Amino acid sequence: MKHVLLLVLFTSTLTGHAQRFVCGQAHSGSVELTATSVYSAATPGFDLNTAPGVGSKSCSSDKPFFFSVALPEGSYRVTVVLGGNQASTTTVWAEARRLMLDKVTTNPNGSARRSFDTNVRVPEIAGDANHVVKRKPREIGNLDWDNKLTLEFNGDHPSFRSISIEPVKEPTVYLAGDSTVVDQDVEPWAAWGQILPRFFRPGIVVANHAESGETIKSFVGEQRFAKVMSMMQPGDYLFMQFGHNDQKLNAVSIDEYKGLLADYIAQTRAKGATPVLVTSMNRRTFDADGKITNSLAGYPDAAREVAAAQHVALIDLNAMSKTLFEAMGPDGSMKAFMHFPANAFPNQATAISDDTHFNKYGAYELARCIVQGIREDKLPLRKFLSKDTPGFDPSKPDPQATFNLPATPIPPMTANVMKVPQV
Repeated sequence: MKHVLLLVLFTSTLTGHAQRFVCGQAHSGSVELTATSVYSAATPGFDLNTAPGVGSKSCSSDKPFFFSVALPEGSYRVTVVLGGNQASTTTVWAEARRLMLDKVTTNPNGSARRSFDTNVRVPEIAGDANHVVKRKPREIGNLDWDNKLTLEFNGDHPSFRSISIEPVKEPTVYLAGDSTVVDQDVEPWAAWGQILPRFFRPGIVVANHAESGETIKSFVGEQRFAKVMSMMQPGDYLFMQFGHNDQKLNAVSIDEYKGLLADYIAQTRAKGATPVLVTSMNRRTFDADGKITNSLAGYPDAAREVAAAQHVALIDLNAMSKTLFEAMGPDGSMKAFMHFPANAFPNQATAISDDTHFNKYGAYELARCIVQGIREDKLPLRKFLSKDTPGFDPSKPDPQATFNLPATPIPPMTANVMKVPQV
């Protein structure tokens, strides 16, 4: 099979003009892509101080590498043909570590074609430079808030033969929540929202607007809810999970929490979109009998009450996580949460012991719970679930010993991985 190494880049959703890039010798109408092709706002290329080897038939490396291209805000379908001269297993993350493709294997000189949908966003609301999302310091320069799409190729000899990117208009699943949902951008932290895209095929896009430290009230005050509403279209979805921070002293009372949930629901429905409530997952709090205790006060019950009263779909992640963590047990569940000995990662001088946040394994299992909830609620978007996604029983978690997702390189500027990066 002759492999055409082609990147189709739509630099403007208005004009639809395409640019072509080839690895190796350029042909008429194409631009040569080489190992020295470096990303800039004017030129697509390899990014974040990484570059693969570029041959006549593939771009490949024995290390993770990044490719970025400047794009306007919007949703895009990315089609990659993976593979190279060597056998490879390639995992693709987009933007700030959104899992898009999970360990795609190719034989030497083989190839595998895959497509996924992702999105690019900017802080301006409805194009108004004076109306912007109030971002936290760590979000300034974050890959989720820039005018470019970044793809990370990772794994065992990650390789691609071609990439195409085109704008799409399709239903969007917006996520609103806190640090247990957000796109965690630094290893070893992870959250279910950044794993969820892996379970969908093209036709629907996940836009994760969750952020660490958020309550249902601050999500409004920081203009995050306004940003989502400015883009929401009929047929979209809003998944909302709050509670971990709302319960803190003088944060959000139960009554105010319920009132704001009802307001979110009303505004979402007014847009012709579908609201979905997600109860917050449990923390790792076991009693002497190995049972999870409630550390979230009355907030999960409040969400259940609002869902029943408003006739809204409910994914009871709180209940599913209790079953999941108890099945793992007090010791096994440590492998799902942020528990690591000192020096397990760069810039980590002392041990991490966190019973609220998750590593990739824990986030993956929680994302599987969300997918199961989508199925059980018979939400129309279930038709977009990947065919390789089986049903999930939280009482039978995937074995941690056989779980593996390659680690994104920790940026040199990350001085301390001890603290959750979004704080």
